[in-house]
Amino acid sequence: MSEKKVSEAISYRRSVRIFDADKEIDPQVVKSCITQATLAPNSSNLQLWEFYHITSDASLKEIAAACFNQPAARTAKQLVIPVVRKDLWKKRIASNVAFIKSEQKNSEEQEAKKTKGAIDYYQKILPKIYGIGNLRGWINHFTTLLKGVNKVVYRQVKKSDMRVVAHKSTALAAQNFLISMAGRGYDTCTMEGFDSLRVKKILDLPPATEISMIIGCGIRTEKGIYGPQFRVPFDEVYFEK
Repeated sequence: MSEKKVSEAISYRRSVRIFDADKEIDPQVVKSCITQATLAPNSSNLQLWEFYHITSDASLKEIAAACFNQPAARTAKQLVIPVVRKDLWKKRIASNVAFIKSEQKNSEEQEAKKTKGAIDYYQKILPKIYGIGNLRGWINHFTTLLKGVNKVVYRQVKKSDMRVVAHKSTALAAQNFLISMAGRGYDTCTMEGFDSLRVKKILDLPPATEISMIIGCGIRTEKGIYGPQFRVPFDEVYFEK
Protein backbone atom coordinates (compact mmCIF):
# COMPACT_ATOMS: atom_id res chain seq x y z
CA MET A 1 0.00 0.00 0.00
CA SER A 2 1.61 3.26 -1.14
CA GLU A 3 1.75 6.11 1.32
CA LYS A 4 -0.08 9.36 0.61
CA LYS A 5 1.40 12.84 0.74
CA VAL A 6 0.36 14.90 3.73
CA SER A 7 -2.10 17.00 1.72
CA GLU A 8 -3.57 13.83 0.18
CA ALA A 9 -3.91 12.20 3.60
CA ILE A 10 -5.72 15.24 4.99
CA SER A 11 -8.19 15.20 2.09
CA TYR A 12 -8.62 11.42 2.31
CA ARG A 13 -9.38 11.39 6.04
CA ARG A 14 -13.07 11.18 6.87
CA SER A 15 -14.96 10.11 9.96
CA VAL A 16 -15.84 6.53 9.01
CA ARG A 17 -18.84 5.23 10.95
CA ILE A 18 -18.88 1.67 9.61
CA PHE A 19 -15.74 -0.38 9.00
CA ASP A 20 -15.43 -3.34 6.64
CA ALA A 21 -15.88 -6.55 8.63
CA ASP A 22 -13.83 -8.56 6.13
CA LYS A 23 -10.75 -6.33 6.01
CA GLU A 24 -8.17 -6.51 8.79
CA ILE A 25 -5.58 -3.86 9.59
CA ASP A 26 -2.01 -4.50 10.68
CA PRO A 27 -1.51 -3.67 14.38
CA GLN A 28 2.14 -2.86 13.68
CA VAL A 29 1.09 -0.18 11.19
CA VAL A 30 -1.30 1.27 13.75
CA LYS A 31 1.48 1.19 16.35
CA SER A 32 3.81 3.05 13.97
CA CYS A 33 1.09 5.70 13.52
CA ILE A 34 0.89 6.05 17.31
CA THR A 35 4.65 6.61 17.25
CA GLN A 36 4.01 9.45 14.81
CA ALA A 37 1.40 10.81 17.24
CA THR A 38 4.04 11.18 19.95
CA LEU A 39 6.02 13.55 17.72
CA ALA A 40 3.26 16.18 17.93
CA PRO A 41 3.96 19.64 19.35
CA ASN A 42 2.87 19.94 22.97
CA SER A 43 2.99 22.43 25.80
CA SER A 44 6.46 22.70 27.40
CA ASN A 45 7.30 19.31 25.86
CA LEU A 46 5.75 17.64 28.91
CA GLN A 47 4.02 15.01 26.74
CA LEU A 48 1.21 14.53 29.23
CA TRP A 49 -0.38 11.70 27.30
CA GLU A 50 -0.61 7.93 26.97
CA PHE A 51 -2.04 5.86 24.12
CA TYR A 52 -3.91 2.61 24.62
CA HIS A 53 -4.00 0.34 21.58
CA ILE A 54 -6.91 -2.08 21.82
CA THR A 55 -6.57 -5.21 19.68
CA SER A 56 -8.11 -8.14 21.60
CA ASP A 57 -11.68 -9.16 20.74
CA ALA A 58 -12.72 -9.18 24.39
CA SER A 59 -11.47 -5.66 25.07
CA LEU A 60 -12.91 -4.36 21.79
CA LYS A 61 -16.37 -5.67 22.72
CA GLU A 62 -16.11 -4.29 26.25
CA ILE A 63 -15.13 -0.81 25.11
CA ALA A 64 -17.67 -0.81 22.27
CA ALA A 65 -20.38 -1.45 24.87
CA ALA A 66 -19.05 1.53 26.86
CA CYS A 67 -19.38 3.55 23.62
CA PHE A 68 -23.11 2.71 23.49
CA ASN A 69 -22.30 0.17 20.75
CA GLN A 70 -22.26 2.95 18.18
CA PRO A 71 -21.27 1.59 14.75
CA ALA A 72 -17.83 3.22 14.67
CA ALA A 73 -16.92 1.38 17.88
CA ARG A 74 -18.83 -1.84 17.24
CA THR A 75 -17.32 -2.42 13.76
CA ALA A 76 -13.81 -1.15 14.51
CA LYS A 77 -11.02 -3.66 13.97
CA GLN A 78 -8.88 -1.89 16.54
CA LEU A 79 -9.27 1.07 18.88
CA VAL A 80 -6.79 3.72 19.95
CA ILE A 81 -7.48 5.72 23.09
CA PRO A 82 -5.44 8.88 23.80
CA VAL A 83 -5.41 9.49 27.55
CA VAL A 84 -4.56 12.81 29.22
CA ARG A 85 -2.03 12.36 32.03
CA LYS A 86 -1.79 15.78 33.64
CA ASP A 87 -0.99 13.93 36.86
CA LEU A 88 2.41 12.91 35.46
CA TRP A 89 3.76 16.46 35.25
CA LYS A 90 6.43 15.92 37.93
CA LYS A 91 7.75 12.81 36.21
CA ARG A 92 7.78 14.51 32.81
CA ILE A 93 9.60 17.54 34.22
CA ALA A 94 12.27 15.23 35.60
CA SER A 95 12.61 13.52 32.21
CA ASN A 96 13.06 16.85 30.43
CA VAL A 97 15.67 18.05 32.92
CA ALA A 98 17.61 14.79 32.59
CA PHE A 99 17.53 15.13 28.80
CA ILE A 100 18.72 18.76 28.87
CA LYS A 101 21.63 17.85 31.14
CA SER A 102 22.60 14.91 28.93
CA GLU A 103 22.61 17.15 25.85
CA GLN A 104 24.84 19.84 27.32
CA LYS A 105 27.68 19.96 24.80
CA ASN A 106 30.29 21.95 26.67
CA SER A 107 30.89 24.27 29.57
CA GLU A 108 31.07 27.50 27.59
CA GLU A 109 29.43 30.40 29.39
CA GLN A 110 26.69 30.97 26.79
CA GLU A 111 25.79 27.27 26.65
CA ALA A 112 25.81 27.01 30.44
CA LYS A 113 23.44 29.98 30.76
CA LYS A 114 21.08 28.50 28.21
CA THR A 115 21.03 25.17 30.01
CA LYS A 116 20.50 26.81 33.39
CA GLY A 117 17.62 28.86 32.00
CA ALA A 118 15.92 25.76 30.61
CA ILE A 119 16.38 23.81 33.84
CA ASP A 120 15.09 26.74 35.91
CA TYR A 121 12.01 26.87 33.70
CA TYR A 122 11.24 23.21 34.37
CA GLN A 123 12.18 23.15 38.05
CA LYS A 124 10.96 26.57 39.21
CA ILE A 125 8.27 27.91 36.87
CA LEU A 126 6.33 24.85 35.72
CA PRO A 127 5.79 23.45 39.25
CA LYS A 128 4.11 26.72 40.20
CA ILE A 129 1.73 26.33 37.26
CA TYR A 130 0.98 22.61 37.31
CA GLY A 131 1.05 22.21 41.08
CA ILE A 132 -1.51 24.92 41.66
CA GLY A 133 -4.56 24.20 43.82
CA ASN A 134 -8.08 25.49 43.17
CA LEU A 135 -7.99 28.31 45.76
CA ARG A 136 -4.49 29.47 44.88
CA GLY A 137 -5.42 29.31 41.21
CA TRP A 138 -8.28 31.76 41.64
CA ILE A 139 -6.08 34.08 43.71
CA ASN A 140 -3.52 34.00 40.91
CA HIS A 141 -6.28 34.63 38.38
CA PHE A 142 -7.43 37.86 40.02
CA THR A 143 -3.85 38.96 40.69
CA THR A 144 -3.09 38.41 37.01
CA LEU A 145 -6.11 40.48 35.99
CA LEU A 146 -4.72 43.42 37.98
CA LYS A 147 -1.17 43.01 36.67
CA GLY A 148 -2.46 42.64 33.14
CA VAL A 149 -3.94 46.12 33.10
CA ASN A 150 -0.52 47.64 32.47
CA LYS A 151 1.62 44.81 31.06
CA VAL A 152 1.60 41.57 29.15
CA VAL A 153 1.03 38.62 31.47
CA TYR A 154 0.45 34.86 31.20
CA ARG A 155 -3.22 34.41 32.07
CA GLN A 156 -3.66 30.61 32.17
CA VAL A 157 -2.94 30.33 35.89
CA LYS A 158 -5.88 28.29 37.24
CA LYS A 159 -5.93 24.54 37.74
CA SER A 160 -8.70 24.26 35.14
CA ASP A 161 -6.58 26.22 32.63
CA MET A 162 -3.79 23.64 32.81
CA ARG A 163 -6.33 20.86 32.27
CA VAL A 164 -7.31 22.57 29.01
CA VAL A 165 -3.63 22.88 28.04
CA ALA A 166 -3.06 19.15 28.62
CA HIS A 167 -6.14 18.25 26.55
CA LYS A 168 -5.03 20.52 23.69
CA SER A 169 -1.63 18.86 23.56
CA THR A 170 -3.18 15.38 23.54
CA ALA A 171 -5.60 16.41 20.79
CA LEU A 172 -2.66 17.59 18.67
CA ALA A 173 -1.09 14.16 19.08
CA ALA A 174 -4.38 12.50 18.15
CA GLN A 175 -4.52 14.56 14.95
CA ASN A 176 -1.03 13.35 14.07
CA PHE A 177 -2.32 9.81 14.48
CA LEU A 178 -5.39 10.39 12.28
CA ILE A 179 -3.36 11.84 9.42
CA SER A 180 -0.71 9.13 9.73
CA MET A 181 -3.43 6.47 9.50
CA ALA A 182 -4.96 8.17 6.46
CA GLY A 183 -1.52 8.33 4.89
CA ARG A 184 -1.29 4.55 5.15
CA GLY A 185 -4.75 4.07 3.65
CA TYR A 186 -6.41 3.23 6.98
CA ASP A 187 -9.58 4.86 8.27
CA THR A 188 -10.55 6.27 11.63
CA CYS A 189 -13.42 7.81 13.55
CA THR A 190 -13.00 9.95 16.64
CA MET A 191 -15.70 9.40 19.25
CA GLU A 192 -16.70 11.42 22.28
CA GLY A 193 -19.85 9.44 23.01
CA PHE A 194 -18.73 7.00 25.72
CA ASP A 195 -18.97 6.26 29.42
CA SER A 196 -15.60 7.62 30.56
CA LEU A 197 -15.74 6.00 34.00
CA ARG A 198 -16.37 2.54 32.54
CA VAL A 199 -13.61 2.98 29.96
CA LYS A 200 -11.17 4.01 32.68
CA LYS A 201 -12.08 0.90 34.67
CA ILE A 202 -11.59 -1.32 31.62
CA LEU A 203 -8.15 0.21 31.04
CA ASP A 204 -7.37 0.16 34.78
CA LEU A 205 -6.50 3.87 34.76
CA PRO A 206 -5.86 5.99 37.87
CA PRO A 207 -8.66 8.38 38.93
CA ALA A 208 -6.71 11.51 37.87
CA THR A 209 -6.55 10.45 34.21
CA GLU A 210 -8.97 11.69 31.56
CA ILE A 211 -10.00 10.12 28.27
CA SER A 212 -9.40 12.57 25.43
CA MET A 213 -11.35 10.57 22.84
CA ILE A 214 -11.77 7.05 21.50
CA ILE A 215 -10.65 6.38 17.94
CA GLY A 216 -12.13 3.55 15.89
CA CYS A 217 -9.77 2.10 13.28
CA GLY A 218 -10.38 -0.02 10.19
CA ILE A 219 -11.12 0.11 6.47
CA ARG A 220 -14.11 2.09 5.22
CA THR A 221 -17.18 0.64 3.55
CA GLU A 222 -19.36 2.52 1.06
CA LYS A 223 -21.93 3.02 3.80
CA GLY A 224 -19.29 4.01 6.34
CA ILE A 225 -19.23 7.64 5.28
CA TYR A 226 -22.62 9.16 5.94
CA GLY A 227 -22.55 11.81 3.24
CA PRO A 228 -20.48 14.41 1.41
CA GLN A 229 -18.11 16.42 3.56
CA PHE A 230 -19.55 19.74 4.73
CA ARG A 231 -17.52 22.71 5.88
CA VAL A 232 -18.79 26.24 6.37
CA PRO A 233 -17.51 28.70 3.75
CA PHE A 234 -13.82 29.44 4.23
CA ASP A 235 -14.41 33.18 4.37
CA GLU A 236 -16.48 32.64 7.52
CA VAL A 237 -13.50 31.23 9.39
CA TYR A 238 -10.50 32.92 7.76
CA PHE A 239 -9.46 36.45 8.73
CA GLU A 240 -6.32 38.27 7.68
CA LYS A 241 -5.26 41.22 9.82
